[in-house]
Amino acid sequence: MFSIDRRRRQFLAGLLAAPACAVARPTPLAPPLLLAHDAPAAMDPAGFLVSEKMDGVRAFWDGTRLAFRSGLPIAAPAWFMERLPPRPLDGELWSGRGAFESLSGAVRRAEPQDADWRDLRYVVFELPGAPGPFAARAAALQRIVHDAACPQLAAAEQRPVADTAALQRHLVEVVRGGGEGLMLHRADAPYVTGRSSVLLKLKPLRDAEATVLGHVEGQGRLRGQMGALRVRTDDGREFFIGTGFSDAQRAAPPRPGRRVTFAYQGVTRTGLPRFASFVRMRDE
Repeated sequence: MFSIDRRRRQFLAGLLAAPACAVARPTPLAPPLLLAHDAPAAMDPAGFLVSEKMDGVRAFWDGTRLAFRSGLPIAAPAWFMERLPPRPLDGELWSGRGAFESLSGAVRRAEPQDADWRDLRYVVFELPGAPGPFAARAAALQRIVHDAACPQLAAAEQRPVADTAALQRHLVEVVRGGGEGLMLHRADAPYVTGRSSVLLKLKPLRDAEATVLGHVEGQGRLRGQMGALRVRTDDGREFFIGTGFSDAQRAAPPRPGRRVTFAYQGVTRTGLPRFASFVRMRDE
């Protein structure tokens, strides 16, 4: 048996004990789901299974109804749900790359329109509460989808990726095809909920330039070498770049005043580049 945390017990109890009649409709309890952290720029995919990050609408199936991440019900047509398996599933409603706006409008209607749902699929990527590592749950999902023989139901393709370079090539391929990015789920992870590093999202890198202000000496293996560069962007934001360097670059780091190019994944709430990684000297 697997343990169930308090929030999950409350959620499941609410599903089972809902009264037949109620004077006032209570606020729905959000289902306990797994949420992703951002992946570092130089991500090593060893030990992870990789799938496409779909720009869809997160949907939780409790075996009888679909719900948004908030817990509010999704008004799906009866024919869409009638062949879904009678067990919890976690996934996204999806209608293809680049179609989020029309999809979002369709699934948020109080009265579903059949025409809007004909091309939608429920792409599942997790089996809530199931025991064993994620690799086993992903394989079980493939069997469940096959046995359901439901044209609206699909399982996200999960595959290992050899190394960082192969992961970046896969990311470029997906993005060029109109995709949003990649998801990486630890193959050995048990089922967990909440925001966790067992699930990472990898989006396209942006790049920018900055001026070197100085450097910080490394620790441990990097003692006696450069551990991180202190840089300033053209708009005056200062931060550190600590990854992306070769051993030779750490032994002879860029001098103050030199311009460098770095890659990053979006910005923090304070506007600083997230997961900044050194790319090259500007004049190289």
